[in-house]
Amino acid sequence: MSTLAEPAARPGRARQSQDAGPVAAPELVPQPLPVEALRAHSRPRRALAIARAYLALTKPRIVELLLITTVPAMFLAAGGLSPLGLTVAVLVAGALAAGAANALNCYIDRDIDQLMRRTARRPLPSHTVSPRAALVFGIGLAVVSLGLMAATTNWLATGLTAAAIAYYDLVYTLWLKRSTPQNTFWGGVCGAAPVLIGWAAVTGGLAPRAIALFAIVFCWQMPHFYALAIKFRQDYARAGIPMLPVVASGRRVAAETVAFSWLTVAASVALWGFGMTPLYGIAAVLLGLPFVGEAHRLARQLRRGGPVRPMRLFHWSTTYLTLLFVAIAVDALVR
Repeated sequence: MSTLAEPAARPGRARQSQDAGPVAAPELVPQPLPVEALRAHSRPRRALAIARAYLALTKPRIVELLLITTVPAMFLAAGGLSPLGLTVAVLVAGALAAGAANALNCYIDRDIDQLMRRTARRPLPSHTVSPRAALVFGIGLAVVSLGLMAATTNWLATGLTAAAIAYYDLVYTLWLKRSTPQNTFWGGVCGAAPVLIGWAAVTGGLAPRAIALFAIVFCWQMPHFYALAIKFRQDYARAGIPMLPVVASGRRVAAETVAFSWLTVAASVALWGFGMTPLYGIAAVLLGLPFVGEAHRLARQLRRGGPVRPMRLFHWSTTYLTLLFVAIAVDALVR
C-alpha cells in the first residue's frame, strides 16, 4: 500500500540548515524623505510662524484695550448705538492704526528691546522679522488705516488718527521715552486719543464729554504703567530708560500712583455731571473704590521699602477701565 510523504531532505542540507539557525527577516531601513517633501512639510509651519511674528509687532493686547474705550465713546457720542458700518470701519481702521504705531515702535526700540528680558523675544530682537520688513509693515498699516479712516469718517477723525501715530512714534518713542522720567505722563496722550477719534468719527467734532473721557484714560495710564515699570524696573534700568520707578524714590512713585488713581476716579465721577444716568454714577463710584484701594496698598509697600506686588494693581486697573467703559456703553444704550 503506497502513501504520500514529503521527500526526505538530503543529509548535507539538513546539517547546513541546523547549523545556520533560523533565518532572520531582512530589516526595514527607513528611507529619507526627498528634500522637496521636507520643504513642503515645513512651509506651512514657517508661514504660520512668520504670520505670528508680524501679529506680535502690532502688540494685540494693547490694541484690544484701545478698542475697548473707542466703542463706548462712539455710543455716548451717538446717544445710543452708533451706525454699524461706521463702528466697524472705525474699529478696523483704529486697530490698523494702533498696530502701525506699535510696529514702528518695535522698529525704533529694537536696540533697547534686546537688552530687556521682557522684550527680548519680540520679533526684531529674536531676528524673526528684519528691521526693514518691520518698518515697511508699519508704514503700510499706517497708510491703509488712514485711507480707510478718510474714506469712512471725516477729516477730524483722520487727522487725530494721524497725529496719534506720529506723536507716539516720533515724539514719545524717539524722544520722551529715552530722555525724561515723565515719559509715561506725556505718552498718555496717545493712549487716550482713541476716545477722541471715536467721538469725532460720530459727530465730526468734540464736546466736553469727549474731553472727560480723554481725562479718564489719560490719568488712568500713570498708575497702570507705573505698576508695570516697578515690576520690570531692572529691565528698564539695564536698557537706560528713565522710567519714574527707575530714577525716583519709592515715596515719589507711591505719591504719583495714588494721586493719579484718585484723579482717574475724579474724572470718571465728573463725567456723571455731563448728563449721565445714576446707573453710571453708581458704577463709577463702586469701581473706583477698589481701584484707589489697590493704589494705596502698593503705595504702602513702596514706602516701607520691602517686597512689592505691583502686578495686582496692573491687572486690576485693566479690569477697572474695561468695566467702567462697559458702564458708559450701557448708560448710552438705556437712555
